[in-house]
Amino acid sequence: MIALVTGASSGIGLELARLFAGDGHDLVLVARSSERLGSIARDLEDRFRVQVRTVPRDLSNPIAPLSVYDECGEVDFLVNNAGFGHRGPFAQQDPVMLSEMLQVNVAALTQLTRMFLPAMVERGSGRILNVASLAAYQPGPLMSVYAASKAFVLSFSEAVRQELDGTGVTVTALCPGPTRTAFADRAGIARSGVNGAAEMDAHDVARHGYAAMMDGKPVVVPGKVNRLGAMGSRLVPRSLAAGIARRIHEANEPG
Repeated sequence: MIALVTGASSGIGLELARLFAGDGHDLVLVARSSERLGSIARDLEDRFRVQVRTVPRDLSNPIAPLSVYDECGEVDFLVNNAGFGHRGPFAQQDPVMLSEMLQVNVAALTQLTRMFLPAMVERGSGRILNVASLAAYQPGPLMSVYAASKAFVLSFSEAVRQELDGTGVTVTALCPGPTRTAFADRAGIARSGVNGAAEMDAHDVARHGYAAMMDGKPVVVPGKVNRLGAMGSRLVPRSLAAGIARRIHEANEPG
């Protein structure tokens, strides 16, 4: 069986690739860096005796998802993990960067799901894992576009999952909280205070997501503190949740 993992060069995506390989699944790995993907592929092939194809693509390019699909064909597992965020007031953010964020976090995920899904439905089997975020559960001042993009991923995943009821195909949304990956550095978030204290290990997050996907669960939020946060955000007014989120981001301002 073949698993396609986007954003597979580091962090949660890399850990998910290792879990698939450990269970004997062949892989298609998608990320921007050809050299990094090649190194990972050789390591996985040597350690787990699986076949690994690399598809170096920048998913911020609108034509990249179609290119990935054309090169890969059918897969048994689709993991839409690629994504990034950036901290700062919306009015001061680079419009080009925001467009690229929406392309990676929302458009590419949607396009890849749409292209790979019909064959899964026709076969009557398949698993899709979409990586959302704990940020999907409330507005995200100072990370407004990122939080909104992950809210889309969560809502989209839950809706499509319902449409697929009875087909043998499932969609799972993974909603991690702060995780020890390169995300915080790229997003401009300090590794200290509230954020640093709550960080989970990328392998543990991937393990929770992998198990939930294989079990066909709809949503998984790894970590007790994160699960409490997700539940609590639905019990308070959204204006209050937004204010709390803003204070958290202000407390984690770099420097």
